[in-house]
Amino acid sequence: MRIQVLGPLSAEVNGGSIVPTAGKPRQVLSLLALYPGRVIPVPTLMEEIWGTQPPQSALTTLQTYILQLRRRLGTAMGPDAPGSAKDVLATRHGGYLLQIPEDSVDVHDYEHLTREGQAAFETGDDQVSAARLRAALELWRGPALVDVRVGPILDIEVMRLEESRLVTVERRIDADLRLGRHAELIAELTELTARHPQHEGLHSQVMVALYRSGRQATALDVYRRLRARLIEDLGVEPSPQLQRLHQAMLAVDPQLDVLAGPRHTSTFDLFAA
Repeated sequence: MRIQVLGPLSAEVNGGSIVPTAGKPRQVLSLLALYPGRVIPVPTLMEEIWGTQPPQSALTTLQTYILQLRRRLGTAMGPDAPGSAKDVLATRHGGYLLQIPEDSVDVHDYEHLTREGQAAFETGDDQVSAARLRAALELWRGPALVDVRVGPILDIEVMRLEESRLVTVERRIDADLRLGRHAELIAELTELTARHPQHEGLHSQVMVALYRSGRQATALDVYRRLRARLIEDLGVEPSPQLQRLHQAMLAVDPQLDVLAGPRHTSTFDLFAA
């Protein structure tokens, strides 16, 4: 079995899809897939599908969804499979679980690669860090579970994954900046700061990329526009780190050079206290 949740939901066995067309069984499969080998309690599954007010028939209906998933699974497995669909989508006291290896789900591969990339970043191995984090991000095929109607439980999981994705993008850009790839990052960072207009980390990165590309005035204008936005929208000044980065650019601080400054820190923290 191979399951993908970093984008549209995909679940294949022997090349055949087992993803149901109905919305609620898709929710059940998605939630089970996020935690392979772990029992998802019945109340959690019911809350995901119906919120805090499940109907009286909720338990029976959930059992029907499990049965439907097992039928699709059994058809894809075929008659010669060593186990049954009930062995894969198993019932346990109080819940259900998918008995499949963790690496059958793309989230496992993504998190494994991000851990390797972060570890390499912290030791200063920027080549390995950038490569691992880029490989992790290439597993994404769109927003997580983009074609699944999510309830309260999956909504939290999707938010967690999307936040992790943004952090991974930011860290990969940090590694690329430390490798001197500033010019080729400007277009990507321009798009990211447009999509995240109050994200100081991404703005610090585009400022540094522009500055190192000989575009000091544009870098300073990025700060000016972000500051105006933060004051207007939130009534706050930029963080001390960003203010010090701005002052360093005005002073043409040599610490802004690619090969200067602390090697094991993020762009945002170049001028942390």
